[in-house]
Amino acid sequence: RQARRRAELRALALGRGEFRLQDHGGRPRRMADFHGQWVLLYFGFTHCPDVCPEELEKLGRAAELLERDPALPPLQPLFITLDPERDDAPALARFLRDFHPRLLGLTGSAEEVRAAARAYGVYAAAGPQDEDGDYIVDHSVFIYLLGPDGLLLDCYGRAKTDAQIVQSVRRHMETYEPVLK
Repeated sequence: RQARRRAELRALALGRGEFRLQDHGGRPRRMADFHGQWVLLYFGFTHCPDVCPEELEKLGRAAELLERDPALPPLQPLFITLDPERDDAPALARFLRDFHPRLLGLTGSAEEVRAAARAYGVYAAAGPQDEDGDYIVDHSVFIYLLGPDGLLLDCYGRAKTDAQIVQSVRRHMETYEPVLK
């Protein structure tokens, strides 16, 4: 079953695309910067009223629980905005300080962000503006687990709890074999 799953992931090649974005400290980042690391990745936007904060809290709790086990490799929590028009580096820094202390936020031009979302099969579309010019970004809601080779190993929808994510990530870490050989 694991061999079949690796073959499916290799065929999908999600996450194999290179992106160039900036982190919330203003430093340029590429996908290759995260190779060799375990990553929990979420795409969202800072003006989200409920879903994104809830998912980032869950991602942060899962990362904290995993960090408590010194036998496990380190994990990098990562957030990529789907609303670069409003989510510049300072906006990301303000928003992300309420979540995990190592949660890294990434933004860029509209095209750079679209390319990153495409690399992970993420759907995103800005809704209509209200009378104040505010809008919601409709998007797929998944937390992605990327292995050290940078490829998708699993994804977790809204129904997954932080404990279930931790159990899954731990299992992936303990049985990890590179997808690309």
